[in-house]
Amino acid sequence: MELLTKTKGKIEISEDRILNIPEGLFGFEQYTKYALVDCDLEPFIWLQSCEDPNLCFLIVDPFLICSEYEADIDDESLSKINISKPEDIILMTIVTVPHDGSAITANFQGPLVINKQNKMCIQAILTDNRWSTKVDIVKTLNSKGEKKC
Repeated sequence: MELLTKTKGKIEISEDRILNIPEGLFGFEQYTKYALVDCDLEPFIWLQSCEDPNLCFLIVDPFLICSEYEADIDDESLSKINISKPEDIILMTIVTVPHDGSAITANFQGPLVINKQNKMCIQAILTDNRWSTKVDIVKTLNSKGEKKC
């Protein structure tokens, strides 16, 4: 499939890299089809809207930032994307890179839950107050040996 992207222009993307997000992302509910596009800076990945080439999010595996991360997601939410077993889940978190040079953060309170079998996805909202929408990635990685995130 040919895809026009914000970061790489026109690219060819395989169907297995397409995610269906039936409810969209918070604030972007009208966009439901996204592609996972490799980023030049590993381990980050671009979540590129297939419907709007200017809509693109940077995502990362939250466990690479915080090994103690836990996402308690209710069964009703998981059923929306037909999760039947925990090993079918891939969790990702949206990264914010501010233009003003302030801290690069990850949204640990609103993870993306991907069913790796059917490529369906939801954005969950966690009620656990340990997690924030603005986890400072560099600060957390630099303090891994000293304290938990």
